Amino acid sequence: MSALPEPGIVIVGASLAGLRGAEALRLRGYTGPLDIVGDEPHPPYDRPPLSKHVLAGELAPDATALPNLVPLRANWHLGVAATGLDREARTLRLADGRALAYRRLLIATGAQARPWPGPERAALSGVFTLRGRDDAAALRAVLAKGPRHVLIVGGGLIGCEAASCCRDLGIDVTLVDPNPTPLARSLGTFVGGVVAGLLERSGVDFRPGAHVELLEGDSFGGFRRAHLRGGETIEAEVAIVALGAVRSTGWLAGAGLMADAGGLTCDGACRALAADGTPCEDIYAAGDVARWPNPIYSGRLISVEHWGNAVEQAGHAARNMLAAPDDQEPYAHLPAFWSSQFGINIKAVGLSEGADSVAIVQGSRAARRFLAVYGRAGRSIAAVSFDEARWLPAYAEQIRAGRPFPPIRDATDQARIEIHAPGFPPRRSEPAAREIVDA
Repeated sequence: MSALPEPGIVIVGASLAGLRGAEALRLRGYTGPLDIVGDEPHPPYDRPPLSKHVLAGELAPDATALPNLVPLRANWHLGVAATGLDREARTLRLADGRALAYRRLLIATGAQARPWPGPERAALSGVFTLRGRDDAAALRAVLAKGPRHVLIVGGGLIGCEAASCCRDLGIDVTLVDPNPTPLARSLGTFVGGVVAGLLERSGVDFRPGAHVELLEGDSFGGFRRAHLRGGETIEAEVAIVALGAVRSTGWLAGAGLMADAGGLTCDGACRALAADGTPCEDIYAAGDVARWPNPIYSGRLISVEHWGNAVEQAGHAARNMLAAPDDQEPYAHLPAFWSSQFGINIKAVGLSEGADSVAIVQGSRAARRFLAVYGRAGRSIAAVSFDEARWLPAYAEQIRAGRPFPPIRDATDQARIEIHAPGFPPRRSEPAAREIVDA
């Protein structure tokens, strides 16, 4: 009888983080067995184009596939979800009944779109979420038919990008959000007011401070109208539910890890924490699903849903997976994201959450071309630019270094700096859904 093969490294999540983590392992000299598990049937693909180019019909869904930068020599298990983890036996349970043994495990399962509350209404034909490749393909097929009216529930990045795309296609849009402005939870109402102006200028019917209480269908199971709190109804053929995301951690129930809908908690070296708070020497996490103490923000636990973090954290986790227990390096990352909507290129660095001040340090808010810096307790913590990214790298360095707010004065073309309240809405009583921006 031949001996069973020695277990190697298993990556759960055929995602950007999963792919780049696998590549980093090979580049760092790992030559052992490598298994990659993904619940979708597709190889890893790029998500940012889904809400932009794919919805617009400029890019086919299968054209979003990510390139393999190095030969992986991996065993791929696509279209099969992980359903459980036995830490003591070091095995991963799969939906098809198989079990994979591992020596090291990298969890990169990302996040899922938060669905409409109530499965029956969420299943109505014409109700969509937008997170994965199949979501974008299905929504694109409907938009290509030219519906008269699209309802978007949620004014975060995905909601605003979808609204921009629909208007470019000539489709009437109503965007409903409970906050005073779009992007209020990530950028505050002072900056979010600029986005509200972009919506209005493009012809979007923006309903701030409104709540959708019911999605109504017809006798054929198709979406027909939304009922708002207060009794108003909105007729539409399509509803895009853009209520943020929840981390894909449900399969870890019973594994004894510190995991919930907000993510898998890790130590500074990206090692997953057991329920008692001790790091697991053989389990690491990276990407959207990971929640770790970021030294740039005084060790505050954060999770980041951005492209750059998925790549960097996966590479860092791979480094630590191959290192000795006494050679675990902490991971520090300055979040960054970008969005293109309504003809404006928005770029941001840092975490604006908790900011008590914001200042326009370049350009003009009235002209919709500016750079704003956020401060908290006298320290610069984030910056965002609207078609004014030339100075953004310089501010990113100041934020990373924890410079005073505002960090740069008397710069070229800099007018008198005025400081404003950011205008963040009160925190929800329940855990907020983190959108791609918050993250």
